[in-house]
Amino acid sequence: MSGTLPVFRWRLAPDGYATRRQLRARNMRPGGQDVAAQLERPRGRGRPPLVAYLYRVDLARPVRPMTPGRWRAHAAMMRARRTCPACRRDAGYVIPASLGTCVPCASPLG
Repeated sequence: MSGTLPVFRWRLAPDGYATRRQLRARNMRPGGQDVAAQLERPRGRGRPPLVAYLYRVDLARPVRPMTPGRWRAHAAMMRARRTCPACRRDAGYVIPASLGTCVPCASPLG
């Protein structure tokens, strides 16, 4: 990002700009372009404003499709997040980072 970005008030951005989430909802991605503008929403009481970065829709590109290799990698990543390091079982849910183990292993009764 070089220079000064145009700043728009929250919900008042002109057509042709979108946030990452809005692009994703259209099955698009920024595609390597720099941030084109930003939205700011004041929060009051001396707190800094909330900022959302905007990208140009005309320069956005389609989302890359998931390949079989990416699906396998995603499944392996999710399996690792569900596997308890203490009992090595699939907990059926993502292990909370605050516990570090599945609920039965973290429980003082179990």
